[in-house]
This record gives sequence, structure tokens and C-alpha cells, in this order.
Amino acid sequence: MTTTLITGANKSLGYETARRLLAEGHDVWVAARDEARGRAAAEELGARFVRIDVTDDASVAAAAETVGELDVLVNNAGISGGMVPVGEVTPEVIETVFATNVVGVVRVTQAFVPALERSSNPVIVNVTSGMGSHALTSDPERVESTIVSLQYPASKAAVNMLTAQYAKALPQMRVNCVDPGYTATDFNGHSGHKTVEQGAEAIVRMALLDGTGPTGAYVDDQGTVPW
Repeated sequence: MTTTLITGANKSLGYETARRLLAEGHDVWVAARDEARGRAAAEELGARFVRIDVTDDASVAAAAETVGELDVLVNNAGISGGMVPVGEVTPEVIETVFATNVVGVVRVTQAFVPALERSSNPVIVNVTSGMGSHALTSDPERVESTIVSLQYPASKAAVNMLTAQYAKALPQMRVNCVDPGYTATDFNGHSGHKTVEQGAEAIVRMALLDGTGPTGAYVDDQGTVPW
């Protein structure tokens, strides 16, 4: 059985991804910072729960020890930092967002790489955004170009680069980043035009890759996303 861990899986895209992968026969660990919410989500899904605060070394190390063997890691946990006007963004806002969205990805990935290296089909999926694409945020035909923000787009651009570099450093693994699109979640006040089912589609697809699948790719549910 394929063992999968999903960070930030107590709600929205993480929860839906867990539900879909359970249906595919995966043994899923629901990872969340809030223990009560995480346990409740895991019980609803029929999954297992492990507490992870992606900003805390001890929390992540303890989770890696608890989980043990792992085949698929979905780095889904993330924060937006709020819709702060660019001129009002402080260094503290940037640090807070990067601590979760960027450093958190590194912390969790590094902790679970030893387990993934023991897998016969190791896969890492980093949940990113079209807001991390230089091409899309510069294209007047795309909604991403209409949003002016510092912390979140910069953090997701960093996640994209992390993905590309991990893919080269870990050639035996499938390491990709996925843009779920503008999905209606708590993250954006449910303003997105896609459902969580639609948003999770590409995440699930990339989590189900075998050794012949792409690595170092940036994709959404329509195919390749320009960097």
C-alpha cells in the first residue's frame, strides 16, 4: 500500500486530496498544526493523523519518526499573509509567510527524504500557485496579473524554484509543483471560481505518478504552467 502524508490536510484542498487518495487505496496521514481539527478531519476521512507545525523543527522531526515509511509527500500547508497593500508590507509579514510557505517546505521535505529514499516509487508534490509564475503575473489576459502583492507571490515563486532544484538533486524521485488554480477556500474567503474538487484534481494526478512520470514540472489541471 502506498503511504502518503499531506500537510495542512484538515480542510479545503488538503482534505479533498486526502479523500481522493484514500479512494485510490493510499494509506493517508492527515498532517495539521491544530491537533483537534486534524484529528477530527482524519476520523471523518478514515485516515491517520499526525501533528505537524511546519515552522517547528521538533514538531516535524517527531512526525517523521511517527510516520516511519513514506511513498508520497504532499507539501500543501501554506498561508497568504493577508491582502496587505505593497507599501504596508513589513519585513515581519514577509518572514512569517516565508517561514511557512518556503522554509516549511524545506523543513518537511528534508525530514522525510530518508523515508522517501527507501520507497520504490517516491513522489513529492509541492502545492504552489499561478501567482508564483513570472509569466502569468505579467500576462494581461490572466487574472494573476491583476493582483499586486509581495509576500504570497514571492513565496510561491520560491516554492517553484525549490521544486526545480529538488527534482535535480533527487533524480530517483518525482518532484513537481502544482497550481490548483483560483479555488474557493477559506484562504481567499471562498472567492475562487473553482471547487475544491476541481482544485485538487492536478494535485491528485501528480501524487499518483509512477517512475515514468515527469519531474521538475510546474502544472495545473490543464497541463504545463509557464514559469
